[in-house]
Amino acid sequence: MTAYDVIVLAGGAAKRLGGADKPAVRVGGRALLDRVLAACSGAGATVVVGGRRPTSRPVVWTREVPEGGGPLAALGAGVRLTTAERVLVLSADLPFLGPATVDALLAAGEDGGEGSREGALCTDPDGRDQPLLAVYRAEPLRRELALLAAEHGSLAGLPLRLLTGELDLARVDAGPHAAFDCDTWEDIAAARARIREHGAVLDEWITSVKNELGIELDVDTDVLLDLARDAAHGVARPAAPLTTFLVGYAAARASAAAAGPEEAAAAVAEAARKATALALRWEAEAAEEQSRAEPSGEGAGTP
Repeated sequence: MTAYDVIVLAGGAAKRLGGADKPAVRVGGRALLDRVLAACSGAGATVVVGGRRPTSRPVVWTREVPEGGGPLAALGAGVRLTTAERVLVLSADLPFLGPATVDALLAAGEDGGEGSREGALCTDPDGRDQPLLAVYRAEPLRRELALLAAEHGSLAGLPLRLLTGELDLARVDAGPHAAFDCDTWEDIAAARARIREHGAVLDEWITSVKNELGIELDVDTDVLLDLARDAAHGVARPAAPLTTFLVGYAAARASAAAAGPEEAAAAVAEAARKATALALRWEAEAAEEQSRAEPSGEGAGTP
């Protein structure tokens, strides 16, 4: 995949949030801005337009001129600090944006030579274009921003449709959640509720923990859950968390010299396999001893 830079727009007054620092509002224990940054970790340069704040990974900070000048002014400020041929543009309030959506945008906006598209943007479930969930080829993006600034005197206060209306963009279906943005406290509450839904909570939790610990590792959670169940059933309930901890520790030691996350994932799987086999042997022994201790039933009822 061709290299890209990313601009994350993290300014704005957040009036519908009562002026709260929206990018710092937490959903699932992580700031909205950090959730967006996690989705585009493969970017070359990461430029955040907005007030400086702690972030989960290093970024380059800048501000639009004038401050509060709107998304086009912010985009104009951010693009000056990028060098890649393609620029991913994201708002900082997308709690469910993931790498899959970023990859889909990059693929749809791939430069195919003469006559190719000038980028790609997502559409939400209602079919509305999302220009702050998009990838643009840098050259036409800079060209149109310069033309708009010359025509209107500045980019401040201009609507994004003036930019997207002049570019040949592919459309990508964002799916039911990727384009969900948080403009109100009701939106924040809905996002917080969704990550706690039964079908999503484990994936959300594991993703959050990996980001918090700086771990880039794809682990088969079903394997670990089965291990925890077997340890709890075959040994004792407290054995479940202790066993999974020891498996993680053993996998870390085994993969310390590994070249990448694939080797680490394999080490987790192998450690889990060994621990599961041990737990099943414990369970089998307990069942065997219980069988020996139970009366055979021969002669039962005989006077």
